[in-house]
Amino acid sequence: MAKRKVIGILGGMGPAATVLLQQKLIQAIAAEDDADHVPLLVDVNTQVPSRVAALVEGTGPSPEPVLVAMAKRLEQMGVAALAMPCNTAHIYADAIRAAVDVPLLDMVEQGALTAVAHLPPSALTSGGRIGLLGSTALEKLGLYATPLRRFGRAALVYPARQALLMEALKAFKRRADDPTARAILEGVAQDLVADGCDVLLVACTEFSLAVDVLPATVPVVDALDALVTTILEAADA
Repeated sequence: MAKRKVIGILGGMGPAATVLLQQKLIQAIAAEDDADHVPLLVDVNTQVPSRVAALVEGTGPSPEPVLVAMAKRLEQMGVAALAMPCNTAHIYADAIRAAVDVPLLDMVEQGALTAVAHLPPSALTSGGRIGLLGSTALEKLGLYATPLRRFGRAALVYPARQALLMEALKAFKRRADDPTARAILEGVAQDLVADGCDVLLVACTEFSLAVDVLPATVPVVDALDALVTTILEAADA
């Protein structure tokens, strides 16, 4: 096997999600030795300012300068590409790309593309409905709406109980296996299915920790899995 390129990870948002990304990358490779895996430089920076406070609540500083500084450090260390396992932080993707000369892999775009690919054949004419499980910031700033407009006619459906879902997100940050948060995520997902969604798109890496509670009656696409695929491709490019 040819030598794989080093990928830099802008992590810590949250730390459990960053570890989950690494686990998924390990599991995705049929390795015979350590050298078969993707070499990573991982910045688990738990001091990145809260995206929710900055973008939703308007009570905190922008994470942008910290994310840009992280990207520059990783570039100086010789990574071939960058990846960021936080959907909401992709609001700052353009600023990161402008600050470095290595590519930032786009989890949001790949997550949207994968969700569209899982729509039923009938959606080719009707457009289909994709239920979004993520931060309130995604709806407020249209983060997933933009790529979905490019990829087809699918309608993006936001949960009616989004405020409750945000409480689950915060609870997952306190405890990755929080039972109340898991129950909320399951209930909100079931609401989206009952509302006619053809696909559920997990667009928060905190929720990636609990995909096992999501209903199996429709396809579930996790943007973190889409990022794993993109990292593997970049490492072998």
